[in-house]
Amino acid sequence: MKLETLKELNAERAARRPVIIITDTSNGEQRLVKAKDIAADPLRSELAKQLRMGKSGNVEVAGKKLFLNVYAPTAKLVIVGAVHISQALAPLARSLDYDVTVVDPRTAFASPERFPDVPLVAEWPDVALPPLNIDPYTAFVAVTHDPKIDDPALLHAFDRGCFYIGALGSRKTHAKRAERLRAQGAKDSDIARIHAPIGLDIGAVSPAEIAVAIMAEITAQLRLPPKEKRRSGMKFGPASPADAIGGVTVHTLRQGSLVLKKGHHDRPSGSRGPQQGRRQRDRRGAAGGGRRLRGRRGCQHRTGSGGRRRQC
Repeated sequence: MKLETLKELNAERAARRPVIIITDTSNGEQRLVKAKDIAADPLRSELAKQLRMGKSGNVEVAGKKLFLNVYAPTAKLVIVGAVHISQALAPLARSLDYDVTVVDPRTAFASPERFPDVPLVAEWPDVALPPLNIDPYTAFVAVTHDPKIDDPALLHAFDRGCFYIGALGSRKTHAKRAERLRAQGAKDSDIARIHAPIGLDIGAVSPAEIAVAIMAEITAQLRLPPKEKRRSGMKFGPASPADAIGGVTVHTLRQGSLVLKKGHHDRPSGSRGPQQGRRQRDRRGAAGGGRRLRGRRGCQHRTGSGGRRRQC
């Protein structure tokens, strides 16, 4: 690799922009294709496919054998809410090579004992999120069920162009959330990007199962081509890498100069979707051995020792 190409490659990687080096295996000639140039490149379909898969590989075009070396930022997952779902979601995402950060101002929840080996930021979103440098290679999940925490976090995610935004709550809860966000200046196009109820509809019940549903939806947003997303009814973000250039890679080189070496419980909503099913007991219900009541639209409510019925 020429020194000039190497410098250009490192500059793109430092800016967290994907880049692909195309090598003609017959003569060793190389050229660098930046993310902004992929759509106009003669090999755009091949480049987009390899980038979406997150893998380098060989292709043959017009009788030429080429090697496409894919370099892209490591995907991030920012979880707002140190709840039970997050305890299952964080290690699952890390096993898929995401850089995970959990944000929650409630120090009783955002503790190292609950989240070993996971970066924690026990601050309110307006303080915690700006230093995280959230960008189009970030998946953003809000699961506190507390508007004081989730709403400002979602507004920040809108501005940063995250490739995935999801929020916990039923359709009724999400409708109220949308009203609040509009009142704070959010656009309808931004609100439409929120995956809510969060996660793919796989009938998930427990926090661990809901985490699987969320990660599956994030993966689909990351990997599927736009045509497949439209067919499955998935939501789109404006000009995000996942849509504009065919995807974001997770299994990739880490950032830095080039070195060539590989207070709330979770409360799943009662609406249709991966959150359908049994709710987590709150502390009062757990202490009082609360009994379960079936509410509207399949919701399951619990009454605590005082007999008070919980609301969605």
